[in-house]
Amino acid sequence: MAVVIRLQRHGGKKNPYYHIVAIDSRAARDSGNVLERLGKYDPMQPKDSDKRVVFDADKARAWMAKGAKPSDRVYKFLANAGLLAARPAPAYTKKNQPSEKTLAKLKAREEKLAKAAAASSEPVAAAAPTSSEPAPAPEEPVAPAAEAAPEAQS
Repeated sequence: MAVVIRLQRHGGKKNPYYHIVAIDSRAARDSGNVLERLGKYDPMQPKDSDKRVVFDADKARAWMAKGAKPSDRVYKFLANAGLLAARPAPAYTKKNQPSEKTLAKLKAREEKLAKAAAASSEPVAAAAPTSSEPAPAPEEPVAPAAEAAPEAQS
């Protein structure tokens, strides 16, 4: 008989509550054929709450020594408690790499920035207008209407 340590759902609709149980792998998830109840998992509790996952570590160790395999979720609980080594995160070969189209866009953007930097480093005299027209004279400031009104009355 292959024994697994997995979650058994309890609770109501949209209010899940799980028991962590040692059970025969061929048994249905919610069947009553539980070999031993090891703890509880309440996903409705905040993630940092002590009441979210509660289980007996000694019972879990004993079942694993007998050959019981934990499910993925229970494995995470046991790893967080320090009973097992955490599984390494998979390194995907393509999903974590940018696509060829994105790489082409990045290369074009870098080239454009390099050209702009080269253009801005040219001497300032070259950027001055080369036309023969004289530069316009600055306009004289216009006096505000409040100051102009007393002069008209005198």
